[in-house]
Amino acid sequence: MPGRTSSLTDDLFAKFEARIRSGEMPPGSRFPAQKDICAAENVSRTVVREASARLAAQGLTTSRQGSGVFVAENAAYRAFQVTREELGELADVIKLLEMRLAVETEMASLAAARRTTANIGEIREALQRMADVSDDPAAAAQADIAFHLAIARSTQNDYYVRLIDFLGLRLVPPRSLYLRDQSTEAHQAYAALVRTEHDAILDAIVRMDSQRARDAARHHMQESLSRHSELSQTAQMRDGAIDGKIEGL
Repeated sequence: MPGRTSSLTDDLFAKFEARIRSGEMPPGSRFPAQKDICAAENVSRTVVREASARLAAQGLTTSRQGSGVFVAENAAYRAFQVTREELGELADVIKLLEMRLAVETEMASLAAARRTTANIGEIREALQRMADVSDDPAAAAQADIAFHLAIARSTQNDYYVRLIDFLGLRLVPPRSLYLRDQSTEAHQAYAALVRTEHDAILDAIVRMDSQRARDAARHHMQESLSRHSELSQTAQMRDGAIDGKIEGL
């Protein structure tokens, strides 16, 4: 049931977003009342409330006390963002990893060409921090972010820094999502694997080998993408088997 509600919310949000983007619902136009949307779209009030909240959070709508909800005057322009709520499912994490594959590959290459001694120290410090807190997923995620942010700074390009800083915790797929219900040993093995991939990136940057840094970063991102894609496929197969059993009852 939660998955179904999420899907209905996503569908309703996408439908209204498309209407706003196309100009069908121009800036300043009034949104229908929630009860009217429920009737027209055949969805619950919960779905309408969640979709409406997402539209507001992304700056597409605005509320006027006593008047209702309206399409925002600047709805045609929306700064790029990835909300934390969008990364609760594997499919969304995979989309972000696909984007990062392109960004971080070139970022590592530039870092290798432009890094300073101070940059290397910052990257090493982040890696050491990851090793020190490997048993604490939340702290390890923060150290992982620091690692990628240090590489961004090594490019001497502030736009990379701003992008990685903006993504923040969204940058690192939650270990709990990938290792759901797994043992402590599985978490430790995963942390060790990521550390090995990070070490390869650092080594190439230290040696100022742009091609190796690019290859190491691409390998790291492709491995992460593969791990989460395989997990998604497994989950789909499991859910399909469960649905089949229910239908057979």
